[in-house]
Formats: sequence, C-alpha cells, structure tokens
Amino acid sequence: MLSLRSVILAASRNARVERLVAGAPLSRSVVRRFVAGNDVDDAVRVSRELTAKGLTVSLDHLGEDTTDAGQADATVKAYLLLLDRLRDAGVTAGGRVEVSVKLSAVGQTISDELALEGARRICEAAAAAGTTVTLDMEDHTTTDRTLATLARLRADHPQTGAVLQAYLHRTERDCRDLATAGSRVRLCKGAYNEPAEVAYQGAEDVDAAYARCMDVLMAGDGYPMLATHDPVMIERALGLGRTAPYEFQLLYGIRPLEQERLVAAGHAVRVYVPYGDQWYGYLMRRLAERPANLVFFLRALASRS
Repeated sequence: MLSLRSVILAASRNARVERLVAGAPLSRSVVRRFVAGNDVDDAVRVSRELTAKGLTVSLDHLGEDTTDAGQADATVKAYLLLLDRLRDAGVTAGGRVEVSVKLSAVGQTISDELALEGARRICEAAAAAGTTVTLDMEDHTTTDRTLATLARLRADHPQTGAVLQAYLHRTERDCRDLATAGSRVRLCKGAYNEPAEVAYQGAEDVDAAYARCMDVLMAGDGYPMLATHDPVMIERALGLGRTAPYEFQLLYGIRPLEQERLVAAGHAVRVYVPYGDQWYGYLMRRLAERPANLVFFLRALASRS
C-alpha cells in the first residue's frame, strides 16, 4: 500500500494534477503561505520583513530540470538580478540574505560544465554583494556530481554551502568528509522518493539518521545549518552544548512563531524562502515532507468552482 508521502510525490510529477491544483480558485492564497511571490520584488520585500525580525534568509528562485541552455542562462540571470536588488536593498552584508541554487536549474541535466559555469557566475555576484551561495541537493543520482561541482566552486568561493540529506545511507560519511573548518553544511531529512537501496524508508529510521548526522556536524569544525522543524531535533541540537557558531534553518511559512522564539532566545535562524511561478514541484515536496500541511491545500481545492 502506498504511503501518503508516496502519493504526494507521484502527484508532483503528474501534469493533470498540476493543472487541477494550479487552477483551483484559492490555490494562490494557499501557496503564499509557503512561497514569497512570483517575482524579484516579492523576494526583496519578504527578505526585508524577515531580516527586520532578526532572522536571516536563503532565497531560492524556483525552477529545476532545465533541458535548454537558454533557459539555464535565463535562470542564472534571474539570480544575478536578484543579488543586485538585494544588495541595493542593503540586506546582503554579512550573508544576512543569501541564495540557494539547484544545479539542475542552471544546466546540470545538460552538462556538469554548464552548471558549474552558471553556478560560478552566481557565486561571483554573491561575493560582490557580500553574501554567499548554497547548492541545493536533489535526488540521489545527482549527489556525486553536485558534490564534485561544490568542490570546484569552493576553490575560489570557499564559503559555498553544501546540502546533505539525512535519509540517504551515505550521508553520515558525507557529513564526516564535509565537517571541516569553514565548511557550511545544511542538513535536511530529504524530500525525494528514493529507493530502499539508497535511502531509509521509515520515519523512525530517518529521524535516527538525522540525529547521527547532526552529531557529526555539531562535533566537527565546520558551520552546521540544521534544517528541521521537528521540536525533538531542535531540542536535541540545543542539548549538545555546541559553543562554536551554527544555525537552524526553517521553511518560510512553517512554524514562524518557533522561528521568532529561537531568535529571541539568542539562536541564529535562517528562513528558506522560495519565490517564482514554478512553485508546484516545490510545494508538493513540502507536503510530502509533512503531510499535515495537506489540509491547507485541500481547502483550496474544495472551493474550486
């Protein structure tokens, strides 16, 4: 029997379901809970709002699986425009607002060299704006290629962040490899429908893997970025007593009061904020990560006339 998570992930790849969801009258109002908006003005506005509360931000221009070099270049240019606007808004200094980049969106499905060149242009623009870039991780078939690109980028831009997904069997080893001085590593549970040969399947096993990976990163010399909304994991991290810097990362629209509570208690918190009109795949992965969020979208679909 398929789990609800599997059903949601299958729907994320179904064009008919996408048309249904996108056409629902209240879809946009529900999407605004999780997505800043469609354009760069929305991204800048939300960044200002969050940084005014003492939060930091990682912005993701939505889009992935680019199969055309022109489209990949357009995505790179969208990031360059975003970074210019963020710098002009005065929110990038010290990495207060950074950007997250999916290599598939800048050409990885075409060639690793094309993706590297696009990511390098974004890193250069980020450095000029006084901020950083984090390379998002995608399904397991791209992990080695993404980490190889990361290593090449870090030769000139050592603060480029990595993302590791705890549900993959390999990730504890990857954490050990990347828990080095100056290495920024975002640890998340994982949001893709991976086979049992490469990934833990049960929630308890994934939680245990996340805890093991967290321990490695928090004991290491790098800069851990703990992407979790799980109160048990947050309290566990706090209980480790790390004195070196680290941060929590939470998604835009999920547990905003917890984000503010952690900041008020003196902890560093970064909010992962997506923007753009290619929101469907992102939203479905968020629902798959936490199926309780599905109730918000079902209300939108129920109002469809």
